[in-house]
Amino acid sequence: MTRQDFQIGDEISVTGKWIPRTPGGLFRKSPDSSELLKEWEDIHSEARASDGVLQTEINHAIGEDAVLVHHVFRNVDALLNYFGETASAHAEALLAVASPQLHLIRGIDVPDTVAQALSSKSVPIGIGNYAYGFVRDYAEADPASAIHATAKWTCKPGSTDETLAELKHWWQQANSHALEHEPGLRRFEVYEAKGEHAVITHDTFESTEDLKFHLTKGAANKFKKEIDKIAVPENYYFRGPVEWMIRTYSKFMHLPATYSTIGSNYTGPTGSMSSGTKD
Repeated sequence: MTRQDFQIGDEISVTGKWIPRTPGGLFRKSPDSSELLKEWEDIHSEARASDGVLQTEINHAIGEDAVLVHHVFRNVDALLNYFGETASAHAEALLAVASPQLHLIRGIDVPDTVAQALSSKSVPIGIGNYAYGFVRDYAEADPASAIHATAKWTCKPGSTDETLAELKHWWQQANSHALEHEPGLRRFEVYEAKGEHAVITHDTFESTEDLKFHLTKGAANKFKKEIDKIAVPENYYFRGPVEWMIRTYSKFMHLPATYSTIGSNYTGPTGSMSSGTKD
């Protein structure tokens, strides 16, 4: 799918992670965790009231004291308004109890103003501009079973532009293989990271079984050796009902993964082209 065929238009997606500043015990969350969730619930309430926010989620991490947040903005102006008003109003209280981890930003052509807006809030970011991929169906996947995976792969130290070209080549091969052999993979998108020898990937699977096939017999397994030679996964953010078996298996694949259940969430009346339409 070329950039011209890709239908997200001006939408920008942000997927990121927050952890409490004070760690909890072995079987309990820290006091900061409660404050972290409270601040995000307040932010969530305000975000969903904005016409420019097409989707917003606060997802509770599994097996660790953290949350994954996900937003889809209608356009750059909507994102800048959100970070200039809603995020700014809560920044001091949120940063007092929590630390932002990597936030992955995806769009067709994400302007530098977006990086400036997030960096001013002390949020570490990776920005990706769409390179290639496919979308089988722009309709919303069943939230009860669908799994969304957003990740960043960075070339190993000493890499060059040629290394990045090779990394993009192998992801292109994986893309073509998945399109032909993995009907349960609804979306497979690759974004070139701005200013880095890296790519950001985003996949939507119909179910855990489809994710399992992808990891064990599909594109992820077929091209793993080639990709592992030149790049390492920095972060994998999974949103949706991933079964424990897959979570265990991913450890053997050395994926630095964060898994989350579905927490507070809101999707506008029509959905979005980035995560699925409701029409």
